[in-house]
Amino acid sequence: MVDDEALVRSGFSLILGAADDIDVVATATGADALAVVREHRPDVVLLDIRMPDVDGLTVLQQLRALSAPPVVAMLTTFDTDEYVLTALNSGAAGFLLKDTEPSQLAQLVRTLAAGGVVMSPKASRTLLRAHPGVDSAGVDEEAARVELLTARERDVLVLLADGLSNAEIGSRLYLGTGTVKDHVSAILAKLRVAGRVQAALLAQRGGLLDTGPEQPEARR
Repeated sequence: MVDDEALVRSGFSLILGAADDIDVVATATGADALAVVREHRPDVVLLDIRMPDVDGLTVLQQLRALSAPPVVAMLTTFDTDEYVLTALNSGAAGFLLKDTEPSQLAQLVRTLAAGGVVMSPKASRTLLRAHPGVDSAGVDEEAARVELLTARERDVLVLLADGLSNAEIGSRLYLGTGTVKDHVSAILAKLRVAGRVQAALLAQRGGLLDTGPEQPEARR
């Protein structure tokens, strides 16, 4: 847990520490984050995006440069934070609002640890409207990439964008985890993106998330 405010660090630590399957191994300020992560090697880091000593984007770059980087989700107070899209495009696995309900926090961390994407649909739509980052031609091009996906790949992408891990997607669509992994690899290649978060953002820009996945069936 990386945040410049001791109260925030303590609060999140108490909430997460109450879960039987989650260990809060350390907390840190931005200036200490890299050293603390190197020492404790956590699976997941919750990182404040705005800190006075070292900003969250700098810390994210430092953590992503490690030989075995942890999964990093950004923390922010505002769902229109101008830095969030930059963080997502820099390798963050999602973002959480600091006013996330305590009852949801542990499950969101579990999703991150399982390789899922954590990104509030409402907040991410707001971000894309406020900071689209591409012109209309760019949006059309991205939408065209979504059209390259098969029907099953679209099903997988919708659930991926909803934050599900490969195992959870497989359970929902009655597919083996290996098959889902193959679909995800094909999706990333066709969409020309490096990770799940970028794929989720592109799916949203392409309008795929407005319809949701088709009902599960036997097609593969």
